[in-house]
Amino acid sequence: MVWSASIAWAPLIIALAVAAVIDARQRRIPNWLTFSLLGAGLCRSAFFGAAALGHAGLGVLVGGAIPLIMYALSAVGAGDVKLLSAIGAWVGPGPVAMIFMVQAILGLIIVVTQAIAQRRTGALLRNTVLICANFGCAGEFGLKNAIETGKASRSVSRPLPFAVPVFVATLFVLSMGIFLGR
Repeated sequence: MVWSASIAWAPLIIALAVAAVIDARQRRIPNWLTFSLLGAGLCRSAFFGAAALGHAGLGVLVGGAIPLIMYALSAVGAGDVKLLSAIGAWVGPGPVAMIFMVQAILGLIIVVTQAIAQRRTGALLRNTVLICANFGCAGEFGLKNAIETGKASRSVSRPLPFAVPVFVATLFVLSMGIFLGR
């Protein structure tokens, strides 16, 4: 059971590994990769029928909607939105939401660890408070001011590439599904 499930998910896992490496090196995720992953996920679902295709379509919408809000705030790039949307085509709406939550926790751990290693925890804390305060007062000062403050508040020397924690989170969520028999 575990081997057959691993083989079924191999294209997704391989594509995400490639995305993580490219994103780590170039800080971008190429369109050819995200659109190929999206198309493959939809084709895979279509093979299982209309209900599975509908489930995949909903996964695309949920996977894209979550980071789209962050993209509007300039917190992630367009490739990040497309990547999570493509993952949604493979796993559906519930698991893609779980992948987003797990990657957010992993990303937080990585950024805090990076800030500690670079002795920048004070800057990280200060910038976090500043950004939260700006978003809290967005009605007063405007959302654009809050977004610009976020862009200007870099706490670590090299920002975290989104695809890396997404890859690890996807492996985690898929392995939990496989071990739980889903």
